Amino acid sequence: MKAKFLFLSLIILSTFGCNKEDDNIETSIDGNYIGIFERSGNTSNVELTFNNGIWTGESETVKFPALCNGTYSDSGNVMTFENSCPWTAEFDWTLILGGDWSYTFNGNLLIMTKSNGDKYTLTKQ
Repeated sequence: MKAKFLFLSLIILSTFGCNKEDDNIETSIDGNYIGIFERSGNTSNVELTFNNGIWTGESETVKFPALCNGTYSDSGNVMTFENSCPWTAEFDWTLILGGDWSYTFNGNLLIMTKSNGDKYTLTKQ
């Protein structure tokens, strides 16, 4: 009798014990994003795409931020970007997407921040 009760309890727990909301949470960063880049109170609309270590991007404002394409990797909560595009010298090169960015990814919201205070707030499409 105890064995039947234990068996039925395990079946009930395995059936109802899973949180169905967790099934809808995205875990892969790969995808298309739209959002905002912010530096010192100034903002620009941006679009970024991440696909198997390759990124591409565009900004509403020319070179704010400076987006083009390159590679990325992520480890823990840090994304490291390499930019593959040539750039001219007439603007602040710290606006080029490159180097290490801390990030959080929750559902469809990706927030990336740099040590200098730059921030991307992006929503996966």
